Amino acid sequence: MAVNNARGASPARQTSLPQPRQSLHQIDGPPLRSANSSVRRSISIALISDYLFPKVGGVESHIYQLGQLLLGLGHRVVLVTHSYKPDRHGIRYLSCGLKVYYLPLEPLPPQSAHATLPAFFHAFPHLRQIFIRERIELVHSHVALSALGMEAILHARTLGLKAVFTDHSLLGLGGYGEIWGNKVSKAVWSDIEAAICVSHTAKENTIIRGSLDPSLVHVIPNAVVASAFRPLEPPLPIDGEITIVCVSRLVYRKGIDLLIAALPRVCASHPTVRFVIAGDGPKTVELEQMRERHQALLGDRVELLGAVRHELVRDVLVRGHIFLNTSLTEAFGIGILEAACAGLYIVSTRVGGVPEILPPDLIDFAEPDVDDVVAAIGRAVAHVQAGQHDPICTHERVSTFYSWADVTRRTERVYELAMASERPPLIERFRRSYGVGVVFGKLMILLIAVDYMFLALLELLWPAESIDEAPPFDQAVFREMCELERDRDDAAVT
Repeated sequence: MAVNNARGASPARQTSLPQPRQSLHQIDGPPLRSANSSVRRSISIALISDYLFPKVGGVESHIYQLGQLLLGLGHRVVLVTHSYKPDRHGIRYLSCGLKVYYLPLEPLPPQSAHATLPAFFHAFPHLRQIFIRERIELVHSHVALSALGMEAILHARTLGLKAVFTDHSLLGLGGYGEIWGNKVSKAVWSDIEAAICVSHTAKENTIIRGSLDPSLVHVIPNAVVASAFRPLEPPLPIDGEITIVCVSRLVYRKGIDLLIAALPRVCASHPTVRFVIAGDGPKTVELEQMRERHQALLGDRVELLGAVRHELVRDVLVRGHIFLNTSLTEAFGIGILEAACAGLYIVSTRVGGVPEILPPDLIDFAEPDVDDVVAAIGRAVAHVQAGQHDPICTHERVSTFYSWADVTRRTERVYELAMASERPPLIERFRRSYGVGVVFGKLMILLIAVDYMFLALLELLWPAESIDEAPPFDQAVFREMCELERDRDDAAVT
């Protein structure tokens, strides 16, 4: 008899998709509490992913901002990730006392990928110690194929903790790697309280890949710190030259092949256009070869900056009038949001969740085809040269669309729903796992049984009562110490 692993959902409900799709600047998600609602309860939360500071990117920024604001709302928050060479290991503190555990786990080569070895038990002793020390009640994992995040959900359920997952990516359904990754993800997601996606397209993708009940999946987008991406005042003049900026990882998924093919044609059609390209990756060599091959045409009109630190991205963006995104797949596109906030007009391929980010008057779309990309850039150049785009007005509009405070409040509401859900009996956990597949379902049941036996062994070796509770970070004491340090520095100067 077939077993349905989406809790209580009928097969028809499992495959139903949310329609119609909304724009993300009209933010969807769980309703916010009213001002008269009951006082919130503090929750001890562990945010876990393979992708975290000092690596910089959209996921890392999301986790950092979410952790900071959850602390401000009175919750107890710790971050957990693997170690980073050369010296990022052990326990560190970020701004406002945000505590990070860098586990003694090495990422796989290439180190730039920052992904750990897919495994099931190697992090369990460390995670158990952290969960007990920090009195964790809820584990929030980020990124679909983060091995550490999926392992954390597995062990959290064994320890009786609540589990929430955020999917930041779109994954296919046909490749061997995608099939295996989706199968493992489906097994792990069968036992979570809630899932969060950064766009409606990502929600559809996650529901299909994980056979999830749509009522468990919420759409809460990324956001941007608007004050960090202010445009130039006065705006960059349009004196005959139009600068197109591209800030991206130089990899196939980001459509760099499209960029390489379209760039010479754009420069040939528009003699006043120049490009500024920031980022690094395996496609860097091909970009440099293209520039050398068309040296007579391009001259110094294509500037390759290489890798740029995130705090300098705004300085790169405000050098241009138009931002170009040629991604082949994109769940959200935080770079597009940052560029729009910096006042640039956007040209992007119409893929994934990108059409949900901005109103249509702030962005021009192209199909992922060279001819269409060239045509869209031509329309954007004419639009900007005609003076129809106001960078200051664009910044003010975008800064009202997305707010980390709003994202955090909605995420907090998901946590409350998860904490209010009843813990299913063990037999129900086995039932859900069995529904993953005829063969893999049985393997998951065996895996869960071994996890409970491993927990019994860890409890025998290191009883929970022997593990000391870590004291919470005292914000008042921290501020007092900062003031004393500042007074000593002032006294030394005088």
